[in-house]
Amino acid sequence: MPCEIERKFLVVGDYKALASSASRVAQGYICTEHGRTVRVRLRGERGYLTIKGPSADGGLSRYEWEKELPASEARELMALCREGRIEKTRWLVPWGGRTFEVDEFHGANEGLTVAEIELAAPDERFDFPPFLGREVTGDARFYNSSLTLRPFSAWPEEERAALLPGAR
Repeated sequence: MPCEIERKFLVVGDYKALASSASRVAQGYICTEHGRTVRVRLRGERGYLTIKGPSADGGLSRYEWEKELPASEARELMALCREGRIEKTRWLVPWGGRTFEVDEFHGANEGLTVAEIELAAPDERFDFPPFLGREVTGDARFYNSSLTLRPFSAWPEEERAALLPGAR
């Protein structure tokens, strides 16, 4: 059974100068309930359908199944998604022999930037780049599916400021 193991961090420093590539991402959710999600994603001219199971290990791991689709089919499936979309730029940042995926959110989540690293095991060690801030692995507020329901721009200013100094 395919399992995704990843850790997630807020971004507090410059990462763009270190990035090897960037691509625009749009995604929506057909279903999100009881820790299960069905997501449709467009990344550049590639489409994806992803099904995720409930989180385990404090949000560190979960079942994930993904299938690449033609972009035209992904666009058709987007019409089935519930309200709220994620718009972001995904930056790939190599560091310490690994690649961090840094998501710079746009639209209703403007001002939020999160980095993720996929691991082979929950206790796998890795080098921390200087742009990583507070770890938010398992904090449901930062799940993309949650951000469609309660976008970063809707968070009270004091909640945003406590997490990201300078956020408005």
